Amino acid sequence: MPVRLTKETIDQIQQSIDILEVINDFVSLKKKGHYYSACCPFHNEKTPSFTVTPAKGIYKCFGCGKAGDAVQFVMDHESMTYPEAMVYLAKKYNIEITTGELESGMVPSEVSEKESMWVVLNYARQYYSDLLWNSENGKAIGLSYFKERGFSESTIRTFELGYSSESWDAFTKEAETKGYQREFLVKTGLTIEKENANDSASFKYFDRFRNRVMFPIHSVTGKVVGFGARILTNDKKEAKYLNSPESAVYQKSKLLYGLFQSKNGIRRDDRCYLVEGYTDVISLHQAGVDNVVASSGTSLTEDQIKLIRRYTPNITVLYDGDPAGIRASLRGIDMILEQDMNVSVVLFPNGEDPDSYVRSLGGPEFKRYIEANRQDFITFKTKLALDQAQNDPIQRAEVIRDIVESISKIPDGIKRSVFFKECSQLLQIDEQVLISEYNKKAVQASKQKKNKEEKEGEYPTPTIPLDLPEEEVSVLSLQEKAIENEAFNIIRLLLNHADAYVDTEVTTMGYIIQELREEVQFKNPVYQQIFEELNQAFENGTVPSQQHWIQHPDEKIRQTAIEMLLTKYQVSTIWTTKHNIEVPQESDVLDTIVPKSILRLKRTVIHSMMEELLKELKEVSPSGSIETVEQLMKTYGELKSISIQIEKKLSIEGSINANKIK
Repeated sequence: MPVRLTKETIDQIQQSIDILEVINDFVSLKKKGHYYSACCPFHNEKTPSFTVTPAKGIYKCFGCGKAGDAVQFVMDHESMTYPEAMVYLAKKYNIEITTGELESGMVPSEVSEKESMWVVLNYARQYYSDLLWNSENGKAIGLSYFKERGFSESTIRTFELGYSSESWDAFTKEAETKGYQREFLVKTGLTIEKENANDSASFKYFDRFRNRVMFPIHSVTGKVVGFGARILTNDKKEAKYLNSPESAVYQKSKLLYGLFQSKNGIRRDDRCYLVEGYTDVISLHQAGVDNVVASSGTSLTEDQIKLIRRYTPNITVLYDGDPAGIRASLRGIDMILEQDMNVSVVLFPNGEDPDSYVRSLGGPEFKRYIEANRQDFITFKTKLALDQAQNDPIQRAEVIRDIVESISKIPDGIKRSVFFKECSQLLQIDEQVLISEYNKKAVQASKQKKNKEEKEGEYPTPTIPLDLPEEEVSVLSLQEKAIENEAFNIIRLLLNHADAYVDTEVTTMGYIIQELREEVQFKNPVYQQIFEELNQAFENGTVPSQQHWIQHPDEKIRQTAIEMLLTKYQVSTIWTTKHNIEVPQESDVLDTIVPKSILRLKRTVIHSMMEELLKELKEVSPSGSIETVEQLMKTYGELKSISIQIEKKLSIEGSINANKIK
């Protein structure tokens, strides 16, 4: 059904939002002066260019250009509509939103397919949890299994564990009785649709999960997107573990089990422990080791690695001591190195895994064991490979090439150098041999890249069609660029300092509007629209807030405003604290900046008009009438006179400003 979003509710949500809290759910922000930074969640980068300015409630990536407020972030990151993002934020801040028929003044929103799937999955979580705690078989079979694993009731509730009955279709029938649509039961994989053997035109429906303990899989924000389920019988025909199929809301390669529960612990400790299974994560959490995630039995993927890197660059892989399993996972760890992350490894004694070992030692002792036995991945891999090769010279040569291959994945040159030195000692081979082998690989990779680029270059570059409208292919002249730059600065001053006073009586907004509204028409349509809105507000005696522009319904205006309200750089405090030099802020010198900016805009406009007049004079001089030429010359002279007056004023303003700074 549609979602009711009254203006009062929207205002309440907007007033409750803390942009740092919202974005910190997805990335680990670090304070840098008056703003916070992180690696951008919208594109792959290793040097942070994503910034959040809490004072203005906006974010911007100076790499890919993504920008907006907290609502826009949720919309972009979670692929939500505006109403869906507002509902998500309302739930985050415990603000009640009712559902029902739309009324006048409300924002219409048909619930999307994804939202419908989340609703169905959340019902399934409640259903399986209720069976675990309240049905006879749930308590006797499911709850007993979890307690035998050592899970407390509190832990079971924290991870929202459940139980599915032996019935073929109990869940499907109950869900449909409650009004949940069969379409979404099938799309989420909770219900299986199968063609009826006796009638090809009809289908039968039954539950995917039967007689299993249930592990809900959460997104980073805590939504249930799928399930993992473990069988409780010895039936060898059935898979031990069964997962939800891939869907619009569940992509296994982009999720990590336990990240929702662990992200704060990972951020706090600046380290992530990586294990294999659900029970490893749950047991470690119960023991107080709450910075752990699992790849859920799948090979580690690039998307999963990037997900961890949002919170920390440090990963410790916890192995259960099975040599075959360790060797199979080494390739995935090479992928971690490529992301410029720091990887270490811990091996447990034979027959132990993280689940059993933490239950044996307890949390504090388990942590001490990890710290005492952690070794960097390259060293670990080298020792493991040497043990396997023993004295076989051919195998040792392969080991050397394999180790060089891993080291070559490391982007940082200093780290590579350190590992070459250390591995040369372990491999008992000259360090220069390793470096030479690396150089060969680097040259080969460079040639392959060049060949690929050359091959792609064989195809003609697309050209702009000749029938495009002229404005779409026009290039700004130097004068037009100058006007555009000055116009940008004027609008930027208006958005940043609209209600600040240029002098004791006039605000920035009032000063600029009174100076320009009769004289300048902005060629940039976005600037002109912003200026017109400000002019209208000025006449009404109001001042639009920065939030008005950040949340503007016109996307072009919204993005332009955010770009103008944010700056990538700030004046270092060292000037004041160390050198005792007070550097004035822009807001402190508006009385000089604003008049000067207006004069500069007028100057560039006049210079552009003079340039056009000179062109016109050249065209009419040979055959034009004397009166026309004289009129053009007169106009040119008047513009020249105004230009000289502006230059004088700018010169005076410049000297006054210089004296103020002194």
